[in-house]
Amino acid sequence: MENQVLTPHVYWAQRHRELYLRVELSDVQNPAISITENVLHFKAQGHGAKGDNVYEFHLEFLDPVKPEPVYKLTQRQVNIMVQKKVSQWWERLTKQKRPLFLAPDFDRWLDESDAEMELRAKEEERLNKLRMENEGSPETFASMKKGYLFMYNLVQFLGFSWIFVNLTVRFFVLGKESFYDTFHTVADVMYFCQMLAGVETINAVIGVTNSPVLPSVLQLLGRNFILFIIFGTMEEMQNRAVVFFVFYLWSAIEIFRYPFYMLTCIDMDWKVLTWLRYSVWIPIYPLGCLAEAVSVIQSIPVFNETGRFSFTLPYPVKIKVRFSFFLQIYLIVLFLGLYINFRHLYKQRRRRYGQRKKKID
Repeated sequence: MENQVLTPHVYWAQRHRELYLRVELSDVQNPAISITENVLHFKAQGHGAKGDNVYEFHLEFLDPVKPEPVYKLTQRQVNIMVQKKVSQWWERLTKQKRPLFLAPDFDRWLDESDAEMELRAKEEERLNKLRMENEGSPETFASMKKGYLFMYNLVQFLGFSWIFVNLTVRFFVLGKESFYDTFHTVADVMYFCQMLAGVETINAVIGVTNSPVLPSVLQLLGRNFILFIIFGTMEEMQNRAVVFFVFYLWSAIEIFRYPFYMLTCIDMDWKVLTWLRYSVWIPIYPLGCLAEAVSVIQSIPVFNETGRFSFTLPYPVKIKVRFSFFLQIYLIVLFLGLYINFRHLYKQRRRRYGQRKKKID
């Protein structure tokens, strides 16, 4: 009767260019580790879950790898690194169904987006070293960029924090009366913050940050349309309570987003702030869009009455086009954008917190 083959516990993680395997065997000496026909073969004497025995396993990789594994022995485990032939992200490790002895290595695991950031950071670090060698400059572009982004996020954080605290204190002191002079109280700071937000979009366009360009542009244009057109050009709208809710909800999101980016610039990760950054927007973002929609709806009769921004098409059409027609179209686009952005942001959050293990398996 043949002896039963013992398999150790194996944990894996990946980057775009490498695979990492951690074999839970202690006191291993001279293991037999090789790759033939894209299959990893492992056999070693060591102390594992079944005591001191010979353990072995075989893994057929999902895609081609280089046949030269590199391993390192420690007192408690065997660490194996395998190079992928093509730099890409794998949806799983093995071609066949995941074996029972294989599990994700959460100590080393990164989502694909996080791994891309790490890859860019390593590439940026390599380029900076080459630049320093060529130029002999002690100040690298990476450090300058981090300082610039840190200061930008700090200024935005201070601006939106001032708005948020101001509106909160005035509400507790004055109650509902504070709603009606919100614009005249904080509009100057909000103008400054929203104009400065254009820098954020420029950063995404020219590649200073990894933020997607389209969401950044849409948010900038949408907010500035409400601020400069709906509120800024119509005095009749500036004394309405909806201004308070729009400004308050905008600032409530940003007082968590900008400090999160600040800490990212200096390679710090505060878990509480990270959770708030990825969670607070869930109720506040739809409420902010709803407040913007209310402001647009309330402005429609005002624009119709004043005729501002309305125009008449030239002869022979001679049809008067009211600006309220474009506002109605904007409402449709606003809620369509809400659906698209909310779906995208929620999927991002699920990847980070709720569905990691399901995605790995």
